[in-house]
Amino acid sequence: MEHWHMSGAGNDFAVVDVRGENYDLQNLAIRLCKETGADGFLALDHSEIADFRLHFYNSDGLRGEMCGNGARCICRFAYDKGICGENMVMETDAGPVPGWYLGGDQYRVQLNLPSVLDFLRAKPAIYVELGDPGIPHALLEIADTPCRERLLPQALALRHHSAFPKGANVSFFQILGENTLNVLTYERGVEDYTLACGTGCGSIAAALWAAGRLPEKELLCHNPGGDLRIRLEAEGNALSAIFLTGPATILSKGSI
Repeated sequence: MEHWHMSGAGNDFAVVDVRGENYDLQNLAIRLCKETGADGFLALDHSEIADFRLHFYNSDGLRGEMCGNGARCICRFAYDKGICGENMVMETDAGPVPGWYLGGDQYRVQLNLPSVLDFLRAKPAIYVELGDPGIPHALLEIADTPCRERLLPQALALRHHSAFPKGANVSFFQILGENTLNVLTYERGVEDYTLACGTGCGSIAAALWAAGRLPEKELLCHNPGGDLRIRLEAEGNALSAIFLTGPATILSKGSI
C-alpha cells in the first residue's frame, strides 16, 4: 500500500487510498501515525454522493468528524492522483465539504457551519461545534502570546471539561489587530498541541463574527506551523459559509 505523508500548515497526516479495499482503518491509522509521527490519518474512499469519501482518524485511533487541514491535504492527494479536477466535493462525517485547488500548494475548503455556538456553557471559554455531528472546539481568548507550557493546565481542563459531551479541541487565541490572531491549539485524539488547526481557526472566526467583532469577515491566523486564512459569508444575521485557505504540502511518499 502506498501512503503519503502530508502537511497542512504543519498539521501533518498519513494519507492513503482505500477504494475497493476492506482495511481496519482504526488500526491502520494508529500504525501509520506511529511510523510517520503524523497527527492524523486520512483515507480516501468511494462515495455515492460526492467525488470521494474522507475517513479521518486522530493518531490514537479516535475517529474524527472532519479536519480542515486534513481536508485540504486530501484535496491535493485527490487532485495529484487524478481522482478529481480542480473543484471537488468530499463526503465527511460532519457533512459534505467542497474543495478547490488555487495554484501552487494553496487549497481552499468550505468548512461546515456551526451546529452549536455557545458563549455561556463554560464561560469564559466559547464552545463551538462545526458540522452536524459537529467537531467540538473550546475557544479561549488570551492577552499574551500563547505559551505552550503556561497554558497546558487550562488546555487539559478544557479538553476534558464536563460541559463538553465529546471532549473538545482547545484553541487559545490572541488578537493582534482587527483581523489578525495568534492561535495555539491542543487537539483531542492527538492529546498534545499541534502546529495548526483549520477547524479551530474557522470556529474562532465564526464566534468573533457572532459577537460582532469581525465585521469585515476576513481573518488571518498565525499558527506555529504557518498561516491560515478564513473568509466568512453571511446572509443578514445568519452565517452562510466559512472558507479555509492554506498550504497542502507533500513531505514524503512510502509504502507498507
